[in-house]
Amino acid sequence: MTCRNCNNTLRTDFSFCPDCGSKIIKNRLTTKSLTYDFLERYFNLDNTLLKTIWHMLVKPENVCGGYISGIRKKYLNPVSMLAISLTLSGFIIFLIKKIAWTDIDFSKISYAKTSAGGPGTEKIMSSTMEYGSLLFLFYIPILAFASYLFFNKKKYNLAEHTVTSIYALTSFSIISSVYAIITILINPQFYLDSALVYSFIMVLFCIYVAYKNSKNSKKSLFWRIPMFLLIFLIGYIGISLATVAVLFITGELSIQDLAPPK
Repeated sequence: MTCRNCNNTLRTDFSFCPDCGSKIIKNRLTTKSLTYDFLERYFNLDNTLLKTIWHMLVKPENVCGGYISGIRKKYLNPVSMLAISLTLSGFIIFLIKKIAWTDIDFSKISYAKTSAGGPGTEKIMSSTMEYGSLLFLFYIPILAFASYLFFNKKKYNLAEHTVTSIYALTSFSIISSVYAIITILINPQFYLDSALVYSFIMVLFCIYVAYKNSKNSKKSLFWRIPMFLLIFLIGYIGISLATVAVLFITGELSIQDLAPPK
């Protein structure tokens, strides 16, 4: 028997390849085995995903710092966390656009209000959601850079702060997806109206994670938090302006969409 990944010769009683570490697959893929693999990967006896989420709330320095120092088996890795988070975000956008869209009064969404009124806001919201996953990814380097500047007593490099930011952002996204799904099904208007508050809480959670992963004193938070928020705000405005520019360039948005009704 040979390993299908590295072609190494194997004994018939091997469950994993000793050369590349791949699991030896002997049976044909079925719905049952696919379901088992998923549940075993994310909800096994060690509760990998649940333990990662819980520890991100109570001791995020163990999750992030552990991964950075080389502990890679105890918690779910940041790439898997990102994949789960993006999947949930896509599902939430699906719920908004396919189920809740007709129940939303876009003229009442103050933070995206245009002179064209509700129709203009609806067009911007619809177009922006098409790039929702990409915009989510853009937050990661902004948060990592702010953390690198103001929560770096451990002298982590930018890549290591990126790992911390991915863990923070995805953990919040996965936890809050429960709230998002329930709120969208019950009151989608409230969900969109409270989006800015939701985003602010997200940033505060990322600050909490950045602080717990640093050795900075509590007293220094009085100036570190405002500076972190300032960097994020600058990045957020930059992303927002770039998004609008892309929408104009691609033709998904036009001046007529923003012009006041005649």
